[in-house]
Formats: sequence, structure tokens, C-alpha cells
Amino acid sequence: MTARAVRRPGPDDLDRAWRAVSAELAPTPLVPSGLAPGALLKLETFQPTGAFKVRGAIAAAAALPEGTPAVAASAGNHGLGMGHAAARFGTDVTVVVSTRASQVKVDRIGAFPVRLVQHGTTYDEAEAHAMTLPGHYVSPYNDPAVIAGQGTIGRELDTQADGPLTVVAPVGGGGLLAGLGLWARERGDVRLVGVESAVSRGVHASVAAGRVVEVEVGDTFADGLPGNLEPGSVTPELIGPEVLAGTVELTSVTDDQIRAAMRWLFHEHGLVAEGAGAAGVAAVLAGKAGSAGRLVVVISGRNVTVPTFIDAIRKN
Repeated sequence: MTARAVRRPGPDDLDRAWRAVSAELAPTPLVPSGLAPGALLKLETFQPTGAFKVRGAIAAAAALPEGTPAVAASAGNHGLGMGHAAARFGTDVTVVVSTRASQVKVDRIGAFPVRLVQHGTTYDEAEAHAMTLPGHYVSPYNDPAVIAGQGTIGRELDTQADGPLTVVAPVGGGGLLAGLGLWARERGDVRLVGVESAVSRGVHASVAAGRVVEVEVGDTFADGLPGNLEPGSVTPELIGPEVLAGTVELTSVTDDQIRAAMRWLFHEHGLVAEGAGAAGVAAVLAGKAGSAGRLVVVISGRNVTVPTFIDAIRKN
């Protein structure tokens, strides 16, 4: 796959994304939790698509020149976000998913006015195919408007939580963490912890290498986390300096730790979270996300099949 030239987002992108997203979406709840003293859960599960990625999709659709078709690759939630944008703005959208994508997400994407294409058995194969299709490619993580859109979570936290804060969020391609970094730099009292799957640490490896590198991707039921980064992705460039400065930490969790977090969220809060959505809680419960100031954990999505959820919360 040839590297694309993607512009790094800045403060102006975050401002534009905030105008677009705040006009379309109500702020998601921030609720107290017994996870740690003073801890809070940011419930992106309350989004109309069930996941935070609708933010980036709205920001990206709003940034497109009128009449420009959009193409997206997705493990599921980005596709749902782009479907929501297609329905809301009339954007011409094609979504490519792998043949192993979560069926509940595929079915819901297909209910939106989009062209749904299934290609390949992995997200990487779906992404490579999507880039060959006509239209503006809207990456779920390597796109300035998408990254800024995810950062609007922080703009909501400005009015919901006094600092200093430690914000814990899942990491797949790094779009959410990079977007939160845009916001954290302007706020000044925020530490970020990004949580990857232990079997797919593409962002960590790329930050360590100073460039995008390919990693071996193992099997995980948390389908929103695994996959290699697009060559030339800007997310390691955005995250790397913050890691060196000590304002961002990258860690990882196992599937068993994610399952324990899903059980905890269900039993303690009555919340349904998908695997990626519970990754932040998994890191906290495993002692991998120490906090400075008040702890905020982003519960990023709820889109999981009933059998997968039941299996996850059942103690073996």
C-alpha cells in the first residue's frame, strides 16, 4: 500500500469539528464510578450509533466539498458513523468491511443509505481495497477532520469535569488518542493513557520506531482494536512527542482483562460495552493506568453481538 499525503490536524481543525459535532450531537453523559476515588465514565455508548466514531464521521462529512463522494473502511463503528452522516447530510458514502467484521455492525451499517462492500478477511485487506475505490477516502483514524472530530470528547469534558484529569481511552489506529491530544494541549492539565490490545500494538511500535511499522496482529474478540496502521499515518507523529514529553502513556490489555472489564461495567453500572469500549476500564482494573488528578475513562462503544457479550461476561 502506497503512503498517502495526509495533513496533520491543528487547533483550527478542532474548532471546525466542534462546530459541526456540537450542532448535531448532544453531549454524552459523564457519570461517577467506583472504579477509583473520584473516577468518572464518559459514556460514548449513548451516541446515536452506539460509539464515539460518529463524531469523526460528522466532522469529516462537514469538511467535504459539496457533492464529493466518500469512501471508508471500517471494523464497524466508523462505518456506522459514516452511515449516520450519509443519512443526515445526504453524503454519497461507500463503506468497506471485511468478511469477518462483527455481524451486528454490518447489519446496522447496511440499514443506512450507503453502499456496503465486504472484502477480505481482515481490516487491513478491507482498508487496502477501499483505497482503490473512487471518492474521497475517509480513514477511521488517518484523517485530519476525523481526528479532530474525536477530539470533541475533550471539548465536552471542558464543561463537565474540573482538572487536572487523566483520560484513559482505547487505541486502534490512534485517531481518538491523537484527537484527545489536540484538546489536551490547549487545556494544559490533562494526562492521556492510550490502551491497545496486547495482540496488536501498531501505534506503540510505530511511536517507538519513529515511523509507521508493520506488526503481527493476533486474534482478539475486541474487533475495534486490532490492525496495522496505514503507511504514513499521522497518528504516531501526533502521539509520539506527547509520549516523549510524558503527557501520554501507551499500555495494553489482554482479552481476559477486557472480559473482566465488560463484566465489571455490567455488574457495577448496568452498562453494555463492546471489547474495545471496555479497554480503558480493563487497564485501570489491571493497574496499568495510574492517574494524576481525576480519572476519566472513555467507554467508547456498545456495539457487540448478544452471544459475544454473554460469553464475555460469563465467568469461566
